Amino acid sequence: MADLMPRTALRLQPDGSTEQLPADRLAVGDLVLIRPGDRVACDGLIEEGTSALDESPVTGESVPISRGPGEAVVAGSINAEGAIRVRVTRAASDNTIARIIRMVEDATASRAPTQRFIERFSEWWTPGAMIVSLLVILLPPFLFGWDWSTSIYRGLAVLLIACPCALVISVPAAMASGLSAGARRGLLIKGGAALEAIGSATTVAFDKTGTLTEGRPRVTDVLPAEGRTAEEVLALAAAVEQGSSHPLAKAILAEAAARGVAVPAAEAQSAIPGRAVAGTVGDVQVSIGSPRHAREAGAALGPLEAELERLQGEGKTVSVVLAGGAVAALVALRDEPRADAAAGIAAISALGVRPVMLTGDNRRTCEAIAISLGLDAKAELLPDDKLREIRKLRERGTVVMVGDGINDAPALAAADVGVAMGGGTDVALETADAAVLKDRVTGVAELVSLSRATMANVKQNVAVAVGLKGVFLVTTLLGITGLWPAIMADTGATVLVTLNALRLLRWRPLP
Repeated sequence: MADLMPRTALRLQPDGSTEQLPADRLAVGDLVLIRPGDRVACDGLIEEGTSALDESPVTGESVPISRGPGEAVVAGSINAEGAIRVRVTRAASDNTIARIIRMVEDATASRAPTQRFIERFSEWWTPGAMIVSLLVILLPPFLFGWDWSTSIYRGLAVLLIACPCALVISVPAAMASGLSAGARRGLLIKGGAALEAIGSATTVAFDKTGTLTEGRPRVTDVLPAEGRTAEEVLALAAAVEQGSSHPLAKAILAEAAARGVAVPAAEAQSAIPGRAVAGTVGDVQVSIGSPRHAREAGAALGPLEAELERLQGEGKTVSVVLAGGAVAALVALRDEPRADAAAGIAAISALGVRPVMLTGDNRRTCEAIAISLGLDAKAELLPDDKLREIRKLRERGTVVMVGDGINDAPALAAADVGVAMGGGTDVALETADAAVLKDRVTGVAELVSLSRATMANVKQNVAVAVGLKGVFLVTTLLGITGLWPAIMADTGATVLVTLNALRLLRWRPLP
C-alpha cells in the first residue's frame, strides 16, 4: 500500500525554483508542484492550475475528475493532464494513504478468532470420558455385584468407544475438503474460520469499480449531429485522442478499433486541462471535451441537449465532439457492469442474503448501476466512510465485503469476511480472507453456497461421530457389545466421517 506514495516530491521555493525532497518530509503549508503523470504526494488544496486527477486507487471513482484552484486533492491519486501547484494541508503521517494503513491495522487487530463448537466441546469430552470409564470400573462391583474382570473389561471398552478420534477429525476433514473444492473452482479461502463465517452472512457489501464493473470506461453511445454519421465523428474524436493515456481517450480509440473505423492523422494536438483535447484533422479544427467546454466555446447543442440530459441521467460521462466550432456528436462513456454481475447479484439474493453496493464513485453513476443490477447502494464514500458503513451492517448480522482496490482494504479487514476479486490490488488480496480468482461476481454466491455445504457436512460428521459412539456406549454398559465391537465402532466412525468429508470434493454450485 505504501507503494502508492511517491518517494520524492517537488517543493516550490519562494523564488520559483523547485527542490526535490523525500515525500515524507513535506510539512503543512508547503507548496508542491505536481507534473502530468506524477502521483500526488500529499493531501492538499490546488492553488494554481487545472487538471484531471485519477483518484481510482484511493476513492474508487472510475473516471478522472477535473480539479481546479481551491479544490482538494488526495495523496496517491494520479495527475492525468496539466501541471498543478498544491498547498499541503496534512503532514505525511496523517495523509489519506497513512490513514488507510492505520485503519487496516486497527480493523485487523480488532477481529476475534472464531470459536468452533468442537473446540469448546473437546474441552470436557476427553476428561469426561476418562471419568466415566473409571466409574464403570470402580462402582459396578459394589453397586451391581459385577466381578472385577467384567467391570475392567467394560470400562476399557467405554474408554475405547469414547476415544475422540472421529469427533476430532470430523471438522478438519470437512474443512479441508471444502477448501479444496473451492480451490478447484477458483475460490481461495484462507482457512476454516473464514469458510465457516461466509455461509452465515446476512449481507454482502460490494465495491463498484473493478468489482461489479469492469474497472475501465467504455463507449456506450455515439450520437451524431444531423448530417453526420457515427463512424465519421468517431474517426475525428479518435484522431485527436491518439497518443493520450487518459482512460476516456483509450475508450474512444478502442471503440473506433472495434467498429473498424480508419483513424486519420491529427496535427497540432493540444490539451486544455480538465476541459478538452484538440487538434486539426485535415483542415478542420476538432476538439472533444466536456459539455461545459462546448458551451464556453459558444457551440449550441440544439436537439442533442435533451439527449445529453438523458445520458447524464443514466450515470454516463458525456463528451462533446466539436468540428469547425459546431457540435458534431455526443460520445457517452461509462464503466459498465461485468457480464455476470446481474446473475451474481440475483444468485446472492436467492440464497437469502442482502446485496448492497458501497462505492466512492459519484451518486448518479452509482444509482444507475444499482438500478440495473437490482441492489441497494451508497455512493461517494471515502475509505473511512466505507468502514463506518460496514460497522453499521455488522450490527445486524454477519457481513461479507467484496472489493479489489486500496480504498477497499479497511472495509475488507473490518468485515466478518473480506473477499477480494482476483484482478485486484495486492493490498486487497493480502487483507481479504478469501479471493475469487476468475473475477466472477457469481463466485461470491458460490462461496456462500460452498460454506453452507461444508458446514452441513460438519454437522453430519459430528452427528455420526457422537451418535455412533453414544449407541455403542449404551450397549457396552448393558453387556450387549464388547471390546471388539467397540474397536469396530471407533474405527468405523473415523472411516465414515472421512468418507463423508470427501464427498465435498465433488461439490458443484447449483446452476
